[in-house]
Amino acid sequence: MTEKRRIASLFLPDWPMERFLRERRGHVERSHGEAAAANGRAVSPAGPRAPAAAIVLAAPGAGGMRVTACNGSARAAGITPGQLVPDATALCPSVGVYDAAPEADRAALDKLARWCGRYTPWSVADPVGEANGEPDGVLLDISGCAHLFGGEEALLDEIASRFGRFGFGVRAGVASTPGAAWALARYGREALTVLSPGGERQALASLPVAALRLPSNVADGLARLGLRRVGDLYDKPRGPLTARFGPLLARRLDEALGHAPEPISPSLPHVPFRTRLHFAEPIARLEHVEEAVMRLAGDLCSLLAGEHKGARRLRLSLYRVDGEVRELHAGTSAPSHETRHVARLFREKLDGAGEDFDAGFGIEAMSLACLAVDDLAPSQEGLTGEGAQAHDLAMLIDRLGNRLGSGRIARAEPRASHIPERAVASVPAMRGASPALAGWARETAHLPEGVSRPLRLLRAAEPVEVVAEVPEGPPRIFRWRRVTYRVARAEGPERIAPEWWRREKGGGRTRDYYRVEDMQGRRFWLYRDGLYARDEDVPRWYLHGVFA
Repeated sequence: MTEKRRIASLFLPDWPMERFLRERRGHVERSHGEAAAANGRAVSPAGPRAPAAAIVLAAPGAGGMRVTACNGSARAAGITPGQLVPDATALCPSVGVYDAAPEADRAALDKLARWCGRYTPWSVADPVGEANGEPDGVLLDISGCAHLFGGEEALLDEIASRFGRFGFGVRAGVASTPGAAWALARYGREALTVLSPGGERQALASLPVAALRLPSNVADGLARLGLRRVGDLYDKPRGPLTARFGPLLARRLDEALGHAPEPISPSLPHVPFRTRLHFAEPIARLEHVEEAVMRLAGDLCSLLAGEHKGARRLRLSLYRVDGEVRELHAGTSAPSHETRHVARLFREKLDGAGEDFDAGFGIEAMSLACLAVDDLAPSQEGLTGEGAQAHDLAMLIDRLGNRLGSGRIARAEPRASHIPERAVASVPAMRGASPALAGWARETAHLPEGVSRPLRLLRAAEPVEVVAEVPEGPPRIFRWRRVTYRVARAEGPERIAPEWWRREKGGGRTRDYYRVEDMQGRRFWLYRDGLYARDEDVPRWYLHGVFA
């Protein structure tokens, strides 16, 4: 067991009910605020609250609707989870019955786990729940993080205080393994327990076997054998227990004692670089947020420059006092570790929100994470300024992409084909440079001297009517979009044949391209599809592009 690893388990005993009451309270406050605003009145502080009515949550179960959670007033009336709803209403006729929403509970718990990312990046909703098997806690890997908050005891006090303001009751335990921390949070004597490294075996010995995260049928089977405490299992042979209860019992015991590994894997992307800011007082003004972004970008870019890396994808997280987390994402078309450029990408997103920017009751922490990086070695600008032009183009692409959407900014990329419409593909500009871009130089080098391509290539070649002196000769008159053009000059033909594997599959015929200029000096790119001497069908003419 590695003593340096420290795990905090947060247990929310009344999570479904408290989540429901918090959401219901939010709806009521919003409706009151909207009504007051409509009447031109200010929202006054709430007066003394009336005693809470009895409320239960219910879901279909054996024999009908059964109670899954209840508040304090309902428990005082004798209602307990697992009762049939008719029995509960018999005990308390005025009880309010609402549908349980386990999916909403899980989604809210995941959101709460993300908010706990202000303490450590390794936070995840605890997959093992106590009531009904539903998740009811959060796991935090606080290794190397607790000293930032004054120690493990101070960190637990901070978390309990925050959760209390959210309306959530919490029990917590800190140990060197997730299993031991889970057991202390749910079965420990104190609401907040910090176990010294190496004390897992002694601390777990007096706890019930259910503290090992075992199914209820396994815990009941052990109790019938007289094995009611975790310590009763220490000296028992593993073979008979495994044969009767399966391998889960031995694995859970080894995980709790640190004899078997148990990683915490949050469903978050790998973050190679991250910077954080915690504020002494919450901030709410947009200009203060932008200043904090500049500081975060400076710290992050210093880390990237030291490693000769450049950011490609970034995420800004705003941790609000009310437990909400707002995330903003930005990307770059080329690796960058320039502070002003990175900060400007997020400043434009914040400015775009304008009056819709919602800081809630204030933002108490912020983090800037670099989700993807590329190598960015130091470079020196040339005398011609080509490097500066490429740099300015990349910054322009970044600003447009983050303002309009990365999918709306595209660039051309070469493909291995001589057919014009297949020789170029449109790809998102934010993808950055690729090895295929080197194909531009190779393609240009292979073109004969004097051969050029039109500035505008039509999305699809359009048919035209052509009059030529001889069948295989250049056009003299052509009609396109109901307009007749007389050709003054013509160059060509430039013969382009399709790939042989496409030709066999009906992928097209040989083309003869001509660059023509009409009497007014307008230049067009036409081609004859097919050859008179080779193809059975009569060749047809198309206009494929327009020169400047």
